Amino acid sequence: MRWYDVNERPLPWRSSTPWGVLVSEFMLQQTPVDRVLPRWQEWIERWPTPPDLAAASVADALRAWGRLGYPRRALRLHQSSVVIAERFDGEVPADASALRQLPGVGDYTAAAVMAFAFGRRSVVLDTNVRRVLARAVEGIDQAPPHITSAERARAAVLWPSSHARSARWSAAVMEFGAVVCTARRPRCGACPVRPDCAWTAAGQPASEAPARRQTEYAGSDRQARGSLLAVLRASTDPVPMSAIEAAWPDPTQRDRALAALVADGLVVPLSRRRYSLPC
Repeated sequence: MRWYDVNERPLPWRSSTPWGVLVSEFMLQQTPVDRVLPRWQEWIERWPTPPDLAAASVADALRAWGRLGYPRRALRLHQSSVVIAERFDGEVPADASALRQLPGVGDYTAAAVMAFAFGRRSVVLDTNVRRVLARAVEGIDQAPPHITSAERARAAVLWPSSHARSARWSAAVMEFGAVVCTARRPRCGACPVRPDCAWTAAGQPASEAPARRQTEYAGSDRQARGSLLAVLRASTDPVPMSAIEAAWPDPTQRDRALAALVADGLVVPLSRRRYSLPC
């Protein structure tokens, strides 16, 4: 935490409203901070409260999401804003169980909002935090693919008991994992806990788990979906099938991508082979 006092990055959502924190948590899922920063700022300026976003169309939200990736997050965030506006008087609920009732909010996001928006004691276990604990405490290079009950129990003991210190501890460990104890090329020379790190004491053994294979984006179904969605985002009118066909050359993959977008609620089929974003 002393390290964090000196090295904390001035990320804008750390001094924002609970809504700003919630928006950041949606955007930061599987997305680097540098890509999120400008998009988050645009969203908060345009929709500074949940009712502001709830009053907008889903199409507006998807267009504003741009090429941030994983656009279902934009859909779920809009759905959450509607629930907050209708059921929680327009305020992000300061209760973990209520947060988990919001579309797209699971255990991690609820815990993060409780800690970072409301300063409550909440065990926040993201990828960075889990890696730091795996190395420093367990002496292994990487945490298991999925959170185990033993991992949760260990973390619950490690977290400070007071609300304020616990919330700051969560932020500190997360930051430390993001910039020092990174997945690849950790900066062990800059590590303030290196003398007590179980992984370093064990000789920094490599993980015995098989390397996680990164799916290629180029030519993937994900790229196909993004290309089709970009065509629809660029138009305020229904888009004819001919424009969609021109956006992706492989007809089989294109049809599969289009069907997936429709199934996810991101695209609405209209009459006469036309498509649009949701209202």
